Amino acid sequence: MIKKMCPSENEFDIPPKNCYRMVILGSTKVGKSAIVSRFLSGRFEEQYTPTIEDFHRKLYSIRGDVYQLDILDTSGNHPFPAMRRLSILTGDVFVLVFSLDNRESFHEVQRLKLQIYETKSCLKNKTKENMSVPLVICGNKGERELQREVTREEIEQLVTGDEQCAYFEISAKRNTNVDLMFRRLFSMANLPNEMSPDLHRKVSAQYCDMLHRKSFRTKKPKDSDAYGVVAPFARRPSVHSDLMYIKEKAVGSAQSRDRDRCVIS
Repeated sequence: MIKKMCPSENEFDIPPKNCYRMVILGSTKVGKSAIVSRFLSGRFEEQYTPTIEDFHRKLYSIRGDVYQLDILDTSGNHPFPAMRRLSILTGDVFVLVFSLDNRESFHEVQRLKLQIYETKSCLKNKTKENMSVPLVICGNKGERELQREVTREEIEQLVTGDEQCAYFEISAKRNTNVDLMFRRLFSMANLPNEMSPDLHRKVSAQYCDMLHRKSFRTKKPKDSDAYGVVAPFARRPSVHSDLMYIKEKAVGSAQSRDRDRCVIS
């Protein structure tokens, strides 16, 4: 078999409605990057490396349609509040992570949930009460049950009554409930469940020509056709590109100037 190199991402001509960004937020050392690693490669990295900000991109072909999912793995240190705000504004779905053995990391998730709603409300002139922001809250390090510092009652208070917020206790180390968590997140966002790591065939860049839109003009896709590939050499978009992304995803061009002011204020 002859290996075919992956075409340029620009050749996919993915419509804006099929482009999404997943933002991972939480304190340091709670396992955000470990969850991302599970999502992208199925592996768990034992060695801890502090994250400033990591950007990844995954491309999908699902029943003949091409999707792009950007993954933003943020720092837990809040080094640049303006960039954190921009990350929230560009996010379509969110994963908030705390460690079950670290009570302060749970308090940080409480603050982040509120910050997401407050930040997103300025985009559409909506309040927290009528915002619709799909997010999951993850209590990671479930293998440390004996060191647990956060009660289930406290967690229930945080998510009760919010239909667009779900909670999962996971273990990135043991790969417990990680796929289930992503499946629920994509379902809440009305995205294909096949974006979840366990529901699509993983292919390498050498074979990702099957993602190219032209490859579907000569055959009818099957309902079971779902492929995903991690885009090599993905780069974090510029601030200007992020602003354009916000405008493309928002409804109504008349609100563009207000959204820009919201970002830089």
